[in-house]
Amino acid sequence: MEAYKKLTELGGELTLLNDTSALLGWDQETKMPAKGVEYRAKQMAYLGGKSHDLWVRPEVGDWIVECEEGIRSQDEDEDHFANVRDWRFDYDRATTLPTSLVIEFQETSALGKATWAEAREKSDFSIFAPHLERLVGLSKQQAECYGYEECPYDALLEGFERGARAGELTAVFAALRPDLLALGKEIADRGPRVADDLLEGDYPLEKQQAFNQEVAAEMGFDFAAGRIDTAVHPFCSGVGPRDTRLTTRYDLKDFTSSLFGVLHEAGHGLYDQGLPADKHHLPVGRAVSLGIHESQSRLWENHVGRSREFWLYWLPKAAQYFPHLAGISLEDMVYAVNKSAPSFVRVEADEVTYDLHIMLRFELEQAIFSGDLPVADIPQVWNSRMKEMFGLSVPDDAHGCLQDIHWSMGMFGYFPTYSLGNLNASQLVAAAKKERPEIDGQIATGNCSALLTWMRDKVHQPGSRWLPGELIKRATGEATNSAVHLKHLRDRYLG
Repeated sequence: MEAYKKLTELGGELTLLNDTSALLGWDQETKMPAKGVEYRAKQMAYLGGKSHDLWVRPEVGDWIVECEEGIRSQDEDEDHFANVRDWRFDYDRATTLPTSLVIEFQETSALGKATWAEAREKSDFSIFAPHLERLVGLSKQQAECYGYEECPYDALLEGFERGARAGELTAVFAALRPDLLALGKEIADRGPRVADDLLEGDYPLEKQQAFNQEVAAEMGFDFAAGRIDTAVHPFCSGVGPRDTRLTTRYDLKDFTSSLFGVLHEAGHGLYDQGLPADKHHLPVGRAVSLGIHESQSRLWENHVGRSREFWLYWLPKAAQYFPHLAGISLEDMVYAVNKSAPSFVRVEADEVTYDLHIMLRFELEQAIFSGDLPVADIPQVWNSRMKEMFGLSVPDDAHGCLQDIHWSMGMFGYFPTYSLGNLNASQLVAAAKKERPEIDGQIATGNCSALLTWMRDKVHQPGSRWLPGELIKRATGEATNSAVHLKHLRDRYLG
């Protein structure tokens, strides 16, 4: 159809604009001089406004209607159907937003990231609070434009995880929380198996970088189509079909901090590199949701990176870079990277306590958007909830409400996708190992090809052909649930 061809061509133009914006965002976090932030914010705002204006033209809506009239069933052409379905979703949401709001949000987000970084470095929430206030206000405006049935937060969730609703997630977390707390108590009652400082040592930056690159390459990350850099907060940015940028941060006394950051972000990167490159300009060529994207990062970080099989191969390699590790046994190494105890920082939390961090943020975000939590009160409420949930007294804002970059970007509704990612990851790994029983044996020899090939086939290559719930059902045989994940945690920590 002519209308489908026009939408495809427009998709190519918008993809160029959006990928350019992504590249500017990556540069801002890694290479840009500090004094460039104000102009960078204007660049990002311009590109966002330009992309929005091109997409919301009335004729685009007419083209979508023509496509919808031409195809009624997914069985006719799955990719064609998915493209039209997602064009409709994107168009309906975009046309609710005035261009002025899009531009203001983009500019405020770019400025907010820089202000957050300064506030985090100085551990002073008051520096960031005015920008956060603006971002919350703009996000509330967006939610009202999008519309919702139950609460404004649902409208924001929908942008990250199609079909997700705060009420349903609240029920999921309410059921999951007591099991995690009980498991944590059982682990604590057993006592520590290795000393807390077992891995503490001297880890030169250059050697960490070299080791991380070797690990990521063996996972299957293509360095001819990607790279690793340093950022305040680890992230992965796909800026083109063959250009995926990873970042991590370094602790010179603990190499696992940067390593697990790379494993996590390389999981995202493998997903980006596995998407169909020839469909990059089409909706079907995109990742289907953040809950699926986070399943890939959490899968490689935890199911692979914290497994006994992984360290059977990589501990001797690590000792070549860091000789003092040669005195650590395989069993102690596995215990060391699988300790479970309450901690301040989400990205360094163990698998058992991680989702409690997400629950805290989820609860605060709902309170912010219901009007029950003013921005100025966030540090106090955060610290109180940390004490209640983890038994920890937050020492400063950097270890508390300033530790994550997401709010500085206006990404409200993102955090629950990490827990969905955990649940999905456990189901995907279990299904993969059932079909490919050689996976563990391969990982023990440094070979991840069977696992990656399975993920390529079941998760990466389908792109957005199916919505997230359907993709998980097709890949694992059941809807997303907590049972498989809880079994994984019990087997790993109590087995």
